[in-house]
Amino acid sequence: MATLAGCGASEADGPGVTLKLVAADYGDSKANSSQKYWDKLVKAYEKDHPGITVDVSVYSWNDVDRKVKELVAAGEAPDMAQIGTYADYASADRLYEVDDLLSIPVQAGFLPQLADAGKVRRVAYGMPFAASTRVLFYNKKLFAEAGIDSAPRNWSELAADAEALDKAGVETPYALPLGPEEAQAETMQWLLSGGAGYTDNVGTYRLDSDENVRTFTWLKDKLVDKGLTGPTAPAELNRADAFAAFARGEVGMLNGHPSLMHMAADQGVEYGTAAMPGADGRDHATMGVADWMMAFKQNGHGDEIGDFLDFVYSDENVLSFSREYDLLPVTASASEAMASDKDDADLTPFLDELPDAELPPVGKTSWADVSAAVKEQIGRAVRPDAKPRAVLQQLQKTATVVDRED
Repeated sequence: MATLAGCGASEADGPGVTLKLVAADYGDSKANSSQKYWDKLVKAYEKDHPGITVDVSVYSWNDVDRKVKELVAAGEAPDMAQIGTYADYASADRLYEVDDLLSIPVQAGFLPQLADAGKVRRVAYGMPFAASTRVLFYNKKLFAEAGIDSAPRNWSELAADAEALDKAGVETPYALPLGPEEAQAETMQWLLSGGAGYTDNVGTYRLDSDENVRTFTWLKDKLVDKGLTGPTAPAELNRADAFAAFARGEVGMLNGHPSLMHMAADQGVEYGTAAMPGADGRDHATMGVADWMMAFKQNGHGDEIGDFLDFVYSDENVLSFSREYDLLPVTASASEAMASDKDDADLTPFLDELPDAELPPVGKTSWADVSAAVKEQIGRAVRPDAKPRAVLQQLQKTATVVDRED
């Protein structure tokens, strides 16, 4: 199919083929809604492919996964979906394999760690669509007022800096968002910086490993119990609220992704970025995040889908989307182009982290349930009367049960 896709796929099934795509909205207002991006891209594609119409419906991140699930359950699966997960649909044999869609150059162009994360049982079903990494953001003005002249390089320095910020009157020295919105991301970055992660090197869940217990014990003892994480308990602090507080100049440090740059700059906050400190100062993996494109087999438009997606993943379109929404390109050539463009210099710290970034275990169908459990429970691990090991052991039990059903 990949070879056919490059030869005018509209002739394969005759004229009048309509492809339906459901996509997530990366904009924060009507003015920069992703619908505008897709409308422009589709117009350019349809101009050269008169036999194909592409109908794109854009939904907020609060609704898009549910909308796709409802369509599939009703027997009305879209031809393509661009959402946050793919593994459930792949395991249910609803998706085309990537090999059957994309031309060889396009498929080979994905960054290797992102392409690998799109596989279920070593077969690629998910195509990375957008990527991001995390770095440590710090408020330069608050650092200067606290007598701190550089970003922390290890956990000891981070704790010392947080204490200095606290003494200088900073409301939230380190923002630790372990609330239900995105606790799984903050958790993973800390687990990685502690030398472990959600899984071991063969992909088995190890949430209650000794390294992870040490990480959350340190967070509780050195930051939370000392009042260095602000007035809102970590279990009740969501990422969006932590970002907003940083942009208001109320937070000394936090773990953030590229969208925080403009939020802070728009409100006049002078910030710096650095690699997330490791427990011992050594380099540790940073967390990477990817959103996914997938293609459903139900309507049988594999040739047309492949041809359209080859166009979607051209460098021009990948760069256009990435720049519009402060995201990182998912292809090697587009990443190189961004890295060499001085206009994209503010994204350099995030690009530098991407080659070694580690993604959540999105290829496991159990991950959705494990992630939901982490969001709900992990904040309890740093409560005043908590025992981090007990909370992590309970999460491990959940992960073991759902993974057995995977």
